[in-house]
Amino acid sequence: MSAVLPSAEAAAASGALRVGPAMLAPGAATGPLAGTVTVTKDLFDVAGQRIAAGNPDWLADAEVATSNAAAVQRWVDAGASVVGISHSDELAFSLSGTNVHYGTPRNPHDPDRIPGGSSSGSAAAVAAGLVDYALATDTGGSTRVPASYCGIFGIRTTHGRVPTAGLVPLVPRFDTVGVLAATGEDLERATRVLLGSAPVPEAPPAVPRIVLAQDVLALADPDTTDAVAAAVDRLAEHLGAERTVVDLVGPETLGRWRAAFMARQLPEIWRTHGEWVTAREPSFGPGITARMNDARNAPTGGMHLADEARDEILARLAEILPEGAVLAFAAASGPAPLIELDAAAKGSLRGRTIAMTCIAGLAGLPAVSLPLAEVDGLPVGVCLVGRPGDDELLLAAARSADALTGVRVSSAVPAATA
Repeated sequence: MSAVLPSAEAAAASGALRVGPAMLAPGAATGPLAGTVTVTKDLFDVAGQRIAAGNPDWLADAEVATSNAAAVQRWVDAGASVVGISHSDELAFSLSGTNVHYGTPRNPHDPDRIPGGSSSGSAAAVAAGLVDYALATDTGGSTRVPASYCGIFGIRTTHGRVPTAGLVPLVPRFDTVGVLAATGEDLERATRVLLGSAPVPEAPPAVPRIVLAQDVLALADPDTTDAVAAAVDRLAEHLGAERTVVDLVGPETLGRWRAAFMARQLPEIWRTHGEWVTAREPSFGPGITARMNDARNAPTGGMHLADEARDEILARLAEILPEGAVLAFAAASGPAPLIELDAAAKGSLRGRTIAMTCIAGLAGLPAVSLPLAEVDGLPVGVCLVGRPGDDELLLAAARSADALTGVRVSSAVPAATA
């Protein structure tokens, strides 16, 4: 089966690609992904191309890559052809998907709303139907949030399971490779290649229990809380899983974990990029400029707090998640906000979303966003989090969830009580 390029017109309408559509890396003739096409986030090396990391000054300084990033090569060896490089937020340092240099990829559910970042282009390419799956990254939610906003599937893999060689880093302590896909089946097939797993099994492993973390879910908007809780009930029924409700740790500890995430994220970003920023004085958008200044001035004395939070999270999951069980809450604090939303409102949304997404980041956990809920006609993702290494279990749940994506659960549907 030969690979078919998406049309230039469709690509232009989506605003998803910085490079392409063009045959950048032909896939192998055989393999589990043979004949498929994909795009890679503008952080992964693609042989013969220069990477921009969402910023034209970075692009100007970049050398032409002589080989593919490790994750890209795994897909190419499995038969996938790379036909584009998709937009990213600048240095992947945002969750919005807006970019003052390259524009905002289109959210197909409402072009006046953001697609989510930093894997905005990959999400838009999948949501627009240019490709069935795309390469992304996830440090603090950069796969899960755009998946939620664009109504597609997305997985953050267990930290360290997929090699990051050839990837522009942000926070190595948290950085992971992610995948965005149109269906759970596509997500499973493409991600198992990156994980080096066996081919997709005919009978997926059972999920015996879904544990709804009501205190984490309460960080979301009320309508989102109702819609996601109802969607979790429906998913549990479909999977034949017991559904239980817990408080993971309570709002005070959730706030402390978010602070621990930031205490590690900001100084590590400066360690990663500070020398280049100081020497180059690049042109950043206003939000990135402000956050980079925060990184520049961030103290390093609290970096250890992230490791303490990781140990607390893993200990708590060991208490509440038996083997094969998954934790559930919302993938973002609400549906995609308007592009023109004021800065204060954006800051509130971002803060509550990071308080949810940082749990997986701190503990290196796999997490998947499933497009099973909606609020006022806009998609909202259900996030399932597994224990370290439970990627295949989450992928199996995503494939099973394909049967439920025809009708998303609305906030008008009351959630079942515990």
